[in-house]
Amino acid sequence: MQKTFILGAPTTKLMAKQLHKNICEERLFSSIFNKHSKNLHDFLYYKFGELLNPKDKVQEAFVKLWQNCAKVSPDKAKSFVFTTANNLMLNEVAHQKVVLKHQQTSNPKFSTNESPEFLMQESEYNDKLQRALANLTEAQRVAFMMNRVEGKRFKEIAELLDISTKAVEKRIYGALEKLRKEIKEL
Repeated sequence: MQKTFILGAPTTKLMAKQLHKNICEERLFSSIFNKHSKNLHDFLYYKFGELLNPKDKVQEAFVKLWQNCAKVSPDKAKSFVFTTANNLMLNEVAHQKVVLKHQQTSNPKFSTNESPEFLMQESEYNDKLQRALANLTEAQRVAFMMNRVEGKRFKEIAELLDISTKAVEKRIYGALEKLRKEIKEL
């Protein structure tokens, strides 16, 4: 096999790209899965929470990637699985809203041993917290949750979100300011 040289250096990267126009080769697909699956799970977890089964959506996204492997080049694989998984989660959110609406109309209220005053305070605090989190921009919420819940460092978050460390700092500090203003108890 003859190597092509540009300015004295072999163009092995160029050759590798030409060899892999899609990701149907099992070894290449596996390396893409190993490289992106954890970050995809973490992204979905912080954006949507655990109740919507982010692990399942990661698996479904990679199944769809495999089903479309002939159409997806290696450099587009990450974008494909992140977009697919995000859309799967959005569909699940819509489905859960329908399920919740149905449950609210058909299930009676459950009883508890806590005092009504405690339940009311807890409910008010949770409402404040949810409203405050909802008022954050999506970018602020994702960065804040990755930092505060999982304990990721700014640099790790920047790499996962493909932004600068300064942008991560700005998002998290902006989120903290908004939360402090809206919830005095934090």
